Amino acid sequence: MMGVTFGCQVPTRDATAETLRTQAQHAEDLGFDAVWVPDHIVVPRNVTSVYPYAPDGVSTWKPDGPFLEPLAALNFLAGCTRRVRLGTQVLIIPYRHPLLAAKQLATIDVLSGGRLILGAGVGWMEEEFQTLGLDTYAQRGAVTDEYLRLYKLLWTEKDPVFQGKYCQVSGVGFEPKPVQQPHPPIWIGGHTTPALRRTARLGDGWIPLGNIPPAVFEPAELQAKIARLRELTRQAGRPDDAVSVGFGGVVSFDAAPGAERRRLSGHPEQIGADLREYQAVGVQDFTLMFVFLENSGSARLRAMERFAREVVPLVTRD
Repeated sequence: MMGVTFGCQVPTRDATAETLRTQAQHAEDLGFDAVWVPDHIVVPRNVTSVYPYAPDGVSTWKPDGPFLEPLAALNFLAGCTRRVRLGTQVLIIPYRHPLLAAKQLATIDVLSGGRLILGAGVGWMEEEFQTLGLDTYAQRGAVTDEYLRLYKLLWTEKDPVFQGKYCQVSGVGFEPKPVQQPHPPIWIGGHTTPALRRTARLGDGWIPLGNIPPAVFEPAELQAKIARLRELTRQAGRPDDAVSVGFGGVVSFDAAPGAERRRLSGHPEQIGADLREYQAVGVQDFTLMFVFLENSGSARLRAMERFAREVVPLVTRD
């Protein structure tokens, strides 16, 4: 079996500078390979859009809950950490003007010494698009594809010229370029067919969430999606191994009594066995969220530590 990397999400909801720094540094000290932050800019009070990661489709994001902007948070973490990679899980690409976003992302990569991972998504909350003054919700997939192509051009060309449907660029310089060559890796989120196609054409990695109902993928089902991704990658004229495969999920050591066990929950041995099964079907990178019965930052730190000490040794990494 191939080796794997482990990343963990650092919550930006209800976060302070101290909690954000402490959790990222703890992850780094424990040997995690990456820390990831989610993205929302504003949550309208009336949201009817279906949230894809809740069984009832109701969003868990609250309009009055404090949450930090992800790119600003990653710049902060770039100065607080030394080794760990810094990723977005996922940045909603249509929300930000592509020139500004490309510059912000390049800045993170420069200030971190080349540690940025761009996790990219199209977004699900139509009301947030509207609040931001965007009328592109229905075209968000096409907008995302175009913006990602523009990012790559800005990051790699001395005199970028781009004539797209949603953005045009010419006669400008764009410096500094990112440290990573040819550019920071782009990981595509989502598990739908359009997401797979986007990954095959534009992505360096694929990072679906796979154990959060109703988006739950057993290893055999994920293996079929990976096979489809490889096929689409070949059709896009790229080597079928051009895209790394990730898997995002919630880890819980506090399985509910009497309930059917969810993947990545329970005892360390059970969680380790789940990870090995996903690894066996082709997953190379795990991006994890830690939940617990006690809702506190200290409990999350203990869960991260337990995972690093009791679960990671059960999984082949090399």
